Amino acid sequence: MPTKSAVPDQDGDKVSTSVLYRRLLKYVWPHKWAFAFSVAGLALFASAQPALAHLMGTVEKTLTEPSQEKILTLIALLMGTFFYRGVGTFLGKYFIAVVGRNVVHSLRVDLFNKMSRLPSEYYDNESSGRLISRVTFDVDQVTGASTRALTTVVQEGLTVIFLMCYLIWLDATLTLVFLVLVPFIVAVVALASRFFRRYSRRVQKSVGDVTQVTNDSIKGYRDVRAYGAIDYEQGRFQKASEYNRKQALKFDLTSAISVPLTQQIVSIGLGVMVYIMFQRVSAGSMSSADFFQFITAASLIAKPLRSLSDINSVIQRGMAAAESIFLVLDSEEESDTGTRVLESCQGRVEFDQVSLVYRGADKPSVKQLSVTIEAGTSVAIVGKSGSGKTSLVGLLPRFYEVTSGQLRIDGVDTREYSLASLRSQIALVSQQITLFDGTVKENIAYGSLRHCSDEEILAAAVAAHADEFISQLTDGYNTRLGDNGVLLSGGQRQRIAIARAILKNAPILILDEATSALDTGSERHIQAAMEEVMKGRTTFVIAHRLSTIESVDRILVMDEGQLVEDGSHQQLLQQQGIYYQLSQMQFGADEQVGE
Repeated sequence: MPTKSAVPDQDGDKVSTSVLYRRLLKYVWPHKWAFAFSVAGLALFASAQPALAHLMGTVEKTLTEPSQEKILTLIALLMGTFFYRGVGTFLGKYFIAVVGRNVVHSLRVDLFNKMSRLPSEYYDNESSGRLISRVTFDVDQVTGASTRALTTVVQEGLTVIFLMCYLIWLDATLTLVFLVLVPFIVAVVALASRFFRRYSRRVQKSVGDVTQVTNDSIKGYRDVRAYGAIDYEQGRFQKASEYNRKQALKFDLTSAISVPLTQQIVSIGLGVMVYIMFQRVSAGSMSSADFFQFITAASLIAKPLRSLSDINSVIQRGMAAAESIFLVLDSEEESDTGTRVLESCQGRVEFDQVSLVYRGADKPSVKQLSVTIEAGTSVAIVGKSGSGKTSLVGLLPRFYEVTSGQLRIDGVDTREYSLASLRSQIALVSQQITLFDGTVKENIAYGSLRHCSDEEILAAAVAAHADEFISQLTDGYNTRLGDNGVLLSGGQRQRIAIARAILKNAPILILDEATSALDTGSERHIQAAMEEVMKGRTTFVIAHRLSTIESVDRILVMDEGQLVEDGSHQQLLQQQGIYYQLSQMQFGADEQVGE
């Protein structure tokens, strides 16, 4: 199980930049040869800078004593220097881009793969907008830190090193004047880094909020308009965007202050050195050629120092994004320690003193529930909203782990089965239907069902009474459905999901409000299909419409997470308990006991 890293607070600096960069370098290692070519190219570029400074001495000597030979030599040296600097630029920038893009791709894939293995509780406590912004915005910020920033750090860093070595070789005493300023530059950069990281985290959070509000408003645009909430949603968006604007401006303000401050410190050093050099030239202890070489090298060092200071904001933004990404990558995955493979499942289900308490909840959603469902039995679970119906069936495919007690399938605790084999034996039609941006055929034969033949897909659609409308679509089963089946009605989307469950042909079937979106005509057809598909399967039906469950073998009534009634439709009516009251509310006071 992965170990969880220190979680930073909103403005804290729990994870250092060096730690994050070292972790990012693990993603660089598979592309070490491209990285090596890049570093070699950037080193070639950096070495050209002191070479250009040294050529200024040759320029001064050529001006003093011009000759054809000296002029041609100077031109050849200049062209050669720029040529190999150009080669270095190409190698450095292209291969660092190769490394950076591969790092970002690997991070994005790892992040998505990790999200697909996180437990349901993680999604319950995290907004979809923030999750999406991690894959898009955060990873994009890492791109800056792993390509442009890395290029600048290596290229400009080597340039500074080479120029400093050249300056020391020319005059160590003068160079010490510049080195005295280094601690002041480091202090400015370090202080700015703290603010950069702080504001970067806030910007990331605000981007997630903006994404969430946008996502909510777009998906629920009908409700927004129907309930006159346009002004309200616009206010929410304005507030989220305003927070993003303020934090981004604080980030930019820090950058706008730190960069010129660093430049000013450098200019002070240059000013002091220029003064000393003029004094030496006047005293005759420094030649004009030495003067040009030193002043050129000292001037050239200002630009890479400015670039290194400027790129600090990009690095810190990328590090804050990497921190956010690694926080997800370090999160605990679904527990999948089971080693047994569930094959030829009979479908006998036993709840033995089962309780479920959601993380952070005050009371259990399922409380010490015990019941045995024989294989092939159809069971309806009813009760008021919040009684624990969906929580109970969510334990079967282990979307949530049993807090206490045991849930057994075919006599074996479900935790002993591997998740893949357990879920392969369960088909689900949930209350919130999810259709994907693909064709009708791809949505029915989804995931592990991709190998199914066209004949099997057609048979499932016919059984779900979906073929009647699918065949009338423009391209039939090859019609693309758009975002979450936007082209279909609620009832049609429901029947596509039911066809998917039928095609899976699993021994355990969960129907969570499977007929909730159907009109009366469609419901009649689906009821017939459901009665057929439930034969020989252990079926759990959650329904608020009691008319849809009268023919099931058994009805469980839940209240506040507990099983309070158990029996057939007629038996529960005769008890005149909660089920009877629910029935009276739906069918009227003239419901006759024993009918």
